[in-house]
Amino acid sequence: MTDVKTVFGSLRNYQKGGVEVIDDDPRNYVFSNVFEVAEKSQPYERVAVGKNFDYVIEALRAEGTSPWYACAHDEFALVMDGRVEVRLMKPETPLVPSDKSGALRLTAAPSGRKMGRVVAGRGHMTLLPKGSAYQFHADQPSVVTIQTIQGDVTVERWADICQTK
Repeated sequence: MTDVKTVFGSLRNYQKGGVEVIDDDPRNYVFSNVFEVAEKSQPYERVAVGKNFDYVIEALRAEGTSPWYACAHDEFALVMDGRVEVRLMKPETPLVPSDKSGALRLTAAPSGRKMGRVVAGRGHMTLLPKGSAYQFHADQPSVVTIQTIQGDVTVERWADICQTK
């Protein structure tokens, strides 16, 4: 057997990779690289890099302090590179209708009870509980993927990020 070496990418050092399509149309496949997407995105722009029906994986570049977000369902944030602080708040009143899909960007910091904070490094996953509000902060550019349902803040940029040949 051949020895296989796993190499983890980062925002500063990644290899795009690719898909080898045999006797098919490459447009039938999706392939993107979260580090490349984050490198080319504005801070806290939530770009879809994977989709399964209504569910999406969003990649974002964490840099500085994000706006506040709220969601009517659980979301999960996975730090792929760097170190990210997640600030959590339990709003006094619901900020998102219970039937609303995806996260909403709030126009201001919510009032309510602080739930705490999580400082997550590469490979750490944080629950973003339904009904809470959350904010990210990163001193250095970092990469986060968010598992959620497609919503108002999800940016679709498939033509720019997917391999087509």
